[in-house]
Amino acid sequence: MLTQPGLEQSLRQLLLPTFAKRHLHVATACEAEGRSHLDYLLQLAQEELEHRQRQKIDKLLKAAKLPRNKHLQDFESKRIPGLSLSVLQRLAQGEFIERYENILIFGNPGTGKTHLSIALAREWCLQGRRVYYTNAAHLVQQLLQSKQELKLTQFIKKLDRFEVLVIDDISYIPFERSETDVLFHLLSERYEARSTLITSNLPFGQWPALFKDEMTTAALIDRLVHHATILELNAESYRMAQAKITHQGGSKMTAS
Repeated sequence: MLTQPGLEQSLRQLLLPTFAKRHLHVATACEAEGRSHLDYLLQLAQEELEHRQRQKIDKLLKAAKLPRNKHLQDFESKRIPGLSLSVLQRLAQGEFIERYENILIFGNPGTGKTHLSIALAREWCLQGRRVYYTNAAHLVQQLLQSKQELKLTQFIKKLDRFEVLVIDDISYIPFERSETDVLFHLLSERYEARSTLITSNLPFGQWPALFKDEMTTAALIDRLVHHATILELNAESYRMAQAKITHQGGSKMTAS
């Protein structure tokens, strides 16, 4: 079967690259199988849509800046006492995003907070959601730099394009007042307008020491917990558990 002169070029000009690439192959297959012109057109349209969806997902994953490729199915939820698998599945479906709710994940180092946050972010990207992943220290420095350049409002508007902002690892290093102020400004702007996921080694009771200003800390916590799902990963460090297994294995080999 010969293609019409200029057809491929016309299809590419119409921004139909899959049509242009596959039209001759699909036409040959449809002719051999006795399928109609409508079947031919339907198959090409479906392949074009699938190609565009894959491209969209790839762009969303790239824009999300996920530091590693973590999957929800690999998260060992059974290690975490009281953690409901159904809750994780519900969060992965992303319905909370429509209600501008937050997710707060607390736990000791090594309990899987970062793994879980990356895995959930990946699930949302696969659903066509706009997600951005960053760690707390880097985000605060970006906010401070934007403020110094008188571009804080523009930077916050840029982050507003993302339906979920993932802030990983609010940890032990105390924040300066200027850092607390810009972070509070950002989270206040997202309150009931966009969703935020935060992971932290520290429970809320220790946040006043971290942020130094009790009133600002109380206001920050109030905005975060309103319309939020809180996950507590109370378990032994996964890395510590793996080290113990390795050590025990080595001891048995030595003893034998």
